[in-house]
Order: sequence, then C-alpha cells, then structure tokens
Amino acid sequence: MTASDGFADFLLDQLAPLGPVRVRRMFGSTGVFCGAAMFGLVHHDTFYVRVDDGNRELCAEAADAPFTYLKQGQPAALPFWRVPEHLLDDADALLEWAQAALAAGDRAVARRRPKPARRRAVPDTDD
Repeated sequence: MTASDGFADFLLDQLAPLGPVRVRRMFGSTGVFCGAAMFGLVHHDTFYVRVDDGNRELCAEAADAPFTYLKQGQPAALPFWRVPEHLLDDADALLEWAQAALAAGDRAVARRRPKPARRRAVPDTDD
C-alpha cells in the first residue's frame, strides 16, 4: 500500500534539508528519492530506509525489521529497514538516518553497471 498523502507530506517536510526529495508510487508502495538514489520506502505509512555496510551500525536498532514481500510464495527481503517509531518524533535523528540512507542509495547507484548505448541502425547512404 502506498503512503497516504498526509504521511508523504510529513516525510517530504522532515526530509527537505536533504535537497529535492520526491516520492513516487511503485509496486504497491512508495519510493523516496533524492537525485537518482532511492533511499527510502513507505509501505502502509511505515518508513523504511536503505541500509548497506556504510550505515548498518547506525541503523542496527532496526535490523530486525527489514522490508519483506512474497516472491514466488517465499518471503524476500529488500535492503530497507523500518525506521523506529520514536525517530519520527525526533527530526534531527530522523534526518541523520535519512542522510545515511541517502549515502547508501548513492553507493547503490554508483555500483550499477552503465547500460550499453543502444545502437541505432545507420541508413546506407551509398548511392
């Protein structure tokens, strides 16, 4: 389920210091983006942040709450962990987690292989 308008507005307001944060509905949830990086996920008005080796220690409190979904009938986890409820009431701590998640998102973008350029057929101009 996607984020409610009220929750999305709350997050956008809290995360505004990061820069141009935007939300986009995707796959029944809501992705939270800044630049090219998806650093957050909202499902049922629950905020999850991207976690990798760079911010795992900071987010250890949420280690037991990864975002999971069913894939071919089996639970699968994404590298997004649920932000503890008390952080939603602490703007500074929430921003610290979001900054760390954005850095993790930027690292994920950097690891992606560049897509090969599509070759367009060049018309034969030999006359």
